[in-house]
Amino acid sequence: MIETMKNLMLRGGAGWVMWLLIGLSVISLAIAIERAWVLLRQGGEVRTLVLDLNRLLRAGEVDYAQELLAKSKCVEATVAQAGLVELERGPKAAEQSMAAARGVERSRLEERLGFLGTVGNNAPFVGLLGTVIGVVGAFEELGAGQVANTALAPEKVMSAIAEALVATAMGLVVAIPAVAVFNYFQGRITQTIERSETLGYVVLAYLEGRKAPSADRTSDVEDR
Repeated sequence: MIETMKNLMLRGGAGWVMWLLIGLSVISLAIAIERAWVLLRQGGEVRTLVLDLNRLLRAGEVDYAQELLAKSKCVEATVAQAGLVELERGPKAAEQSMAAARGVERSRLEERLGFLGTVGNNAPFVGLLGTVIGVVGAFEELGAGQVANTALAPEKVMSAIAEALVATAMGLVVAIPAVAVFNYFQGRITQTIERSETLGYVVLAYLEGRKAPSADRTSDVEDR
């Protein structure tokens, strides 16, 4: 069994490992560019949006507030709009609606990021596999030379091992940027979701304030 596996490894060589790592690096780069473009389009001045939304809701201009949120393409505005739609159903319904919207937006922003995480975690092992295959090949040549009673130049064995170690280096070269980009995007997404919660509090504060006068009027009627 071991001899069969060794022959398969030697027959395939380590070249396919290098091509696999190159392919993974190209795909990772494409995903990184695409996700960067998506996150760039989601950008917006949330501070200004919070101030404008708060001002409009305090003035009772709900329609203008909805228009303001509809014009903005950022995630924070989309989440707040989901809560404002539930105006007549109360704060609890608005809070649940915004929570659902945040989940949808997070899933959309995290699309294909799992691939980057997988590449970052496993590319070093793929490179190590190539190194193992190369080292096995080097020792196989050394063993064949001893069986044939022929001298094998040490530099040839060392050169083969050095080439095998290139696969490990290549795995690290692919993995390190993938992990860095993955962590960066996750941080950006987390910040975006946290900002959406801030804008959501503005909507909830308006709905709570809107509900309070109604409760006071009902209490007055009951007292009379």
